[in-house]
Amino acid sequence: MSFSKVYSAQSSLLKAQIIDIEVDLSKGLHSFSIVGLPDKAVEEARDRMSAAIKNSGFKSPKSKNQKVIVSLAPADVKKEGPVFDVAIALGYLLAADDIRFDPKDKMFLGELSLDGELRKINGTLPLVREAQKKGFTEIFLPKENAEEGALIEGITIYGAKNLKEIVEHLNEKKEPSDGKVEENIFKINIQPKTIINHDRKIYEIDFADVQGQEGAKRGLEIAAAGGHNVAMYGPPGTGKTMLAKAFCGLLPELSFEEMLEATSIHSVAGLLKDTLVIEPPFRSPHHTSSYVSLVGGGAIPKPGEITLAHRGVLFLDEFPEFDRRVIDSLRQPLEDKIISVSRARGTAHFPAHFILIAAMNPCPCGNFGTVGKECSCSPINLQRYQRKISGPIVDRIDLWIEVSKVDHKKLTDKVDKEKMTEKLRERVVRAREMQKDRFKKYNLPMSINSELRGKDLSLYIPLDDEVKSILDTSATKLDLSARAYHRIIKIARTIADLERSENILSNHMLEALQYRPKRQEM
Repeated sequence: MSFSKVYSAQSSLLKAQIIDIEVDLSKGLHSFSIVGLPDKAVEEARDRMSAAIKNSGFKSPKSKNQKVIVSLAPADVKKEGPVFDVAIALGYLLAADDIRFDPKDKMFLGELSLDGELRKINGTLPLVREAQKKGFTEIFLPKENAEEGALIEGITIYGAKNLKEIVEHLNEKKEPSDGKVEENIFKINIQPKTIINHDRKIYEIDFADVQGQEGAKRGLEIAAAGGHNVAMYGPPGTGKTMLAKAFCGLLPELSFEEMLEATSIHSVAGLLKDTLVIEPPFRSPHHTSSYVSLVGGGAIPKPGEITLAHRGVLFLDEFPEFDRRVIDSLRQPLEDKIISVSRARGTAHFPAHFILIAAMNPCPCGNFGTVGKECSCSPINLQRYQRKISGPIVDRIDLWIEVSKVDHKKLTDKVDKEKMTEKLRERVVRAREMQKDRFKKYNLPMSINSELRGKDLSLYIPLDDEVKSILDTSATKLDLSARAYHRIIKIARTIADLERSENILSNHMLEALQYRPKRQEM
C-alpha cells in the first residue's frame, strides 16, 4: 500500500472539526511535505513523528528515498497545534505497509515526543463529543486525557502511553524474526466510564463568617435563586469581597450538560485542573486585566474571563477601575448570554451565561457618604468615577446592594457554628425547582427567572391590580427604563419563589423595588 487515510480532529474556537489525514508515498528523492494550511506546529510534526517512528522500532521516513505527502482535509481550514502527530505517524506506517489495520470509525489524537511518548493535549472533551456525534466508535489519545474523554458515552476510549502501544494494539499481525506470522495479543485496556463525584466542595468562606450585612446576604440569596446580576457598593473593608466569595456556595450543582459545557471551555483554554468542572466556576480577574484577557480574542480568538465564567460567577472587584471598554463590553453577555469577538479572520461567538457580581466603592478614596470620614476626592474625579458605569450597564444589573460600615461591637460577636450558607442554599434550590416546574408547565426554554424575555412576563408572570399599581407608580417616580421595569418583575417573582408563593404579592414587589440604585449616577 502506498496510500492511507486515517482520522483526527482539532478544536476550532469552542467547537471541534474532524480532519482527514491522507498519506501518499511514491518513489523518488526523499521529500516530506504537509499540505492543507498547516501552521508551524503542524509542519514540525514531520520531525517529531519521524523520530517517534524510529524510536518505536520502525525505519524512519527520513532514511528512505521516497516522496511523502501528507494532506490534511478539508484543505481550506487552518490546521493548528500538535494534535495530529499520532494520526500522521499511523497514517505513514499504514501507507508504508509497516502495519496493517482498518482505520474506519477510529480517531487518533495526541502529540508525540521524540521517543514516541504521547503528550497531553488541550480540548479533549469537545473533540471526543464531536467524534461520537459523527459516528466514530473508537478513539485513541494520551493516557492523561483518557479520563476526561471517558465522560462521553457511546464511544470506546483507549488511553495510550506511547506510539508503540497503539501500533501493537492495532496491528492485525506481526512478523517475528523467524518469519512465522502470529496474531497480535497486546491490547490497550478500555478506559472505564468516568464516574462523577458529586461531593459538595467545602468553601473557605461561609456567610456566617461575615458579621452583620444581613441586607446584603438577603440580596445575594435572591440573586442566586433567580440568576440575577448584582452590584455591591459601600466603603472599603465592609465585606464585599468576602460576600462575593461566599456566594458560590449558594449555587446549585451544575447539570451534566452544564458540566460538559464548562469543562469544554476550560479544556480548550488549557486551564482544566481536574477531569471535570463540577462546581460553578468563579472567575475574579484583577481590574488591571487587559480587554482581550477578559473579553477574549487574539489572532486566533480564545475565550476570555467572561467565557471562563460560563455557568458560574464573574466577580469584578473595584468595578469602576476596570477599563471603560471592558465595562461596556458586558452589555452583550449580560443581555444575550453570549459574547462576539470580531477579528480580521472572522467573528467568534463564545457562550457567556454567568452571574455578574460587581463590587465598588462610592468614590476613588472610598469615603464618600461615610459618616465620620471626609471624602478627599475632587468633584470632577468623583463625577468621572461614577460616570464610568454607563446607564445601559446600570439597567442590566438587577440588584444594587448597599454594604455599609459594620458596627465595631458586632465584629467581636461569636460566629454561629451552624453553616448559614447551607441553609440559604437549600432555599435557593427549592426556589429554582419552582421555576423549572413553572417553565416546564408553559413549555418555555429556560430554567431561571433572569432568562425570561420581556414578552414572556405578561403571559406567564401575571400581576394583580394592586401589585401592578405599586410597580407603575414607582416606575414613574424612579423614571425606570423598560428594561429596568421588566427586571423588577423578575426579581419580585424570584422573591415570591423563595417564599413559596404562587403569586407575586405587594411585599414582594416592594422588596424588589428597593434594589434599584438609590442615585441615578451609581
